[in-house]
Amino acid sequence: MASSIQETKKKKRHQNPKKTKTSETLTLKEVKTLGSQLLSSRAHINNLPTLLSVLSPSSPLKFSLEALISLQSFFVPLVNEIPSKTLADPSKEKDPELVYKAWLRARFDEFVNSLIETAVDSRSEEALKDVALDAIMDFVKLGKDGKFQSAIYHRLLHSIVRNTSSVDSLIDLLASKYFKYLDVRYFTYTSLYKVANDSNSRHMADCQKEDSQTKGELSESSRMETAVRIIYYILSHIPPMESTDKEPTYEMWSQLGISPKEAEKASSDPLSGNSKSQKPKGMHSEASSVNRILKKIKLKFTNAWLSFLRLPLPLDIYKEVLATLHQNVLPYMANPAILCDFLTMSYDIGGVISVMALSGLFVLMTKHGLEYPKFYEKLYALLTPAVFMAKHRALFFQLLDTCLKSSHLPAYLAAAFAKRLSRMALSVTPSGERLIIAIIHNLLRRHPSINFLVNKQDEEADGEASEGGDNSSQDAGIIRSVVQSKKHGIDPFKSEESDPSKSDAMRSSLWEIDTLRHHYCPAVSRFVASLESDLTVRAKTSEVTVADYCSGSYGTLFKQEVERRVKQVPLAFYKATPNTLFWGSEFPGWSFQDPRDNKQEGQDVDKGVSKTLGKDHTGSVKRQRVECV
Repeated sequence: MASSIQETKKKKRHQNPKKTKTSETLTLKEVKTLGSQLLSSRAHINNLPTLLSVLSPSSPLKFSLEALISLQSFFVPLVNEIPSKTLADPSKEKDPELVYKAWLRARFDEFVNSLIETAVDSRSEEALKDVALDAIMDFVKLGKDGKFQSAIYHRLLHSIVRNTSSVDSLIDLLASKYFKYLDVRYFTYTSLYKVANDSNSRHMADCQKEDSQTKGELSESSRMETAVRIIYYILSHIPPMESTDKEPTYEMWSQLGISPKEAEKASSDPLSGNSKSQKPKGMHSEASSVNRILKKIKLKFTNAWLSFLRLPLPLDIYKEVLATLHQNVLPYMANPAILCDFLTMSYDIGGVISVMALSGLFVLMTKHGLEYPKFYEKLYALLTPAVFMAKHRALFFQLLDTCLKSSHLPAYLAAAFAKRLSRMALSVTPSGERLIIAIIHNLLRRHPSINFLVNKQDEEADGEASEGGDNSSQDAGIIRSVVQSKKHGIDPFKSEESDPSKSDAMRSSLWEIDTLRHHYCPAVSRFVASLESDLTVRAKTSEVTVADYCSGSYGTLFKQEVERRVKQVPLAFYKATPNTLFWGSEFPGWSFQDPRDNKQEGQDVDKGVSKTLGKDHTGSVKRQRVECV
């Protein structure tokens, strides 16, 4: 569409070189005179091509604005009189009025193309873009019989998407002014659906060519990536559809809105009168009309997003879509389950992509009945130290805690997740260790069958293994293996195993968590003490809110320790003032004696500290220290 606009412009300049040269030498006063003459009489209709040549992104701002306002004022009253199609062969038409209207149609199309070119061109100033966009939307609104001129609006969006320069400011302007109208949203989704399908077809055709490494192919790939980014930018700036239960009123940009039939039905409805007795029924009819319109918008919304997700998405756009899909897309789709293939494929990729696809997949599983047989195996494989550095780790660990909340979870699966998290505690930051302890705390409380991972001692395990009997032969075997592994220093847990059922977590223990008792960070060592209580007594314990530990860092830990109020602190008291810098017991075999003192009245041989007995009232000057807490 952008290329066709440029070709039309070139043809016009080629056919009228003198007009183009004259338009370049016009003054601002002459442009104003041409506009006023055009609006005053039909006899000056030949001023129209000259003003069209002035309207260009390369023209000065004042010239373009003056020409645009004059042309808009000329065409607005004639929009309904201009025919929808041009004549195939104007030379064969004998009626001069029809020939004139066909010529006006061609000039109007040229004017609309110039407006779109001016709006999307990077050379245009922001003020000119604003006026050009308003003029385009006015012609969209002033269609025949009040209909929404979707053809003009589609040409605008098509030019925006196919443009190679930055159009973010124009999209922001369009979103702030016109995306609040329901019919504009409706036709935006419709146009984006068509543009995305067209772009996808063009991309598939390019991929099937044999010579795919030529310069032209690379430029086409770059244009495709730019188009994808622009489509996503438009989709992300359309406000979500709000519920109309309380306020059934809505705004339309055009007179008839989305469906002319519904508008005629609403206007001819006898129940929509001004009488008080008919007002509630009229409001009910209006609310039902809004609901029908919202259903249509949902369908267009779904089609637009599906066509967009079929495009080759750049990696950063792919990640951003996965991160916001569960909030900005799934709740507003007509059938959210239709995205199950996209989300399951993303979840199977692994790495950060799987972490970001987890939220959308979880919504489909919990709210829309999606069945994913190997869900927990994939989730188990995602637990690596790298996930603690992911951008969206907070949401991932909150979903992980939610996924492990079910009481029907098998004991081996809960133990496998607890053990894998425990092993990662040896290689993550202190904030990550606190997060791991919080999740393990909840697992032990929800699943009492895995509490043996932390509560078994060597002696107790030996006794239970011998006294288990026939009814507890399986548990006795597990306990014996745990004791044997402890004696030989071997952990039977298979950390490299991706299948939780084959990891042998039930034969191991959470010894990694026990090592955190002596952690250098006080916040970690204090938090480990919470696992010492009997978590099986649910009345005396409560679950830990994982969200409180997801965004921790070294800075937050330091701030918490600084702001923490300490009730008791260790202090040192001395009964007498020390006369030496070091205490002799700290350096056995050394004597801290003043060489200038030749006379010694006594010496403490056992401690290796010289002790002088003075004759004054102070008595012994041996340093004595009493530590109290």
